[in-house]
Amino acid sequence: MAQSSTHESVVIGRRFCGPPNSGNGGYSCGVMARLIDGPASCTLKSPPPLDRPLSIERDGGVVMRDGETVVGMAEPAGAPELDVPALPPAEAVEKASRRYIGFRSHAFPGCFVCGPQREAGDGLRIFPGRLDGSETVAAPWLPDGSLAGPDGRVGAEHVWAALDCPTWAAFAHDGRLALLARMTADVKQRPRPGERCTILAWTLGSEGRKHRSAGALYGGDGALLAVSDTLWIEPKDPAVFM
Repeated sequence: MAQSSTHESVVIGRRFCGPPNSGNGGYSCGVMARLIDGPASCTLKSPPPLDRPLSIERDGGVVMRDGETVVGMAEPAGAPELDVPALPPAEAVEKASRRYIGFRSHAFPGCFVCGPQREAGDGLRIFPGRLDGSETVAAPWLPDGSLAGPDGRVGAEHVWAALDCPTWAAFAHDGRLALLARMTADVKQRPRPGERCTILAWTLGSEGRKHRSAGALYGGDGALLAVSDTLWIEPKDPAVFM
């Protein structure tokens, strides 16, 4: 957005955590991406810290820093080119969501997006599970009023968050830990609070500890609202999450 370099700050509140002591990756990317017009690609370089000011530098792209440490970067990008699955019936989505692996075991049950310990009106409560006869995962999403931006629609950072954890669930059927390294998303339209949405996610391929997956957000009228292309990396040392 900005044509000349500007400096500001942002605080990622504890409400928006993924692991207990760092920001949810999709939300953190969305905090940067909302400052860019159109599709954006965000790269996370270190776990986003909570409850303290992070500097934002804008000069065509966005850089978010914690002191001298680069937390993440965002830049304008082309829209992800994806073969998006058709919207399944609501009953199939509800059935898939009941299979969510996080109901049995969850490394971060307090995650803003997919943590089952978060109450309605606090977390997003997006619980993706496999559809019958498919590798695609699906979940319903009913965004609440606290997510609304100044225009009355759900804030862009929350749309990015909603497209985060489902893309992890697409490949992590065994609950394996992974870090969101990069996310590219095109938010065509943002839903309104109270709109019954559907999120789908599917794998695009894996190589060693790297996993690429994609996500799609459908609105209550069946319109495709947003898509994402994500890169996840399994850490060599799980202590990185602590």
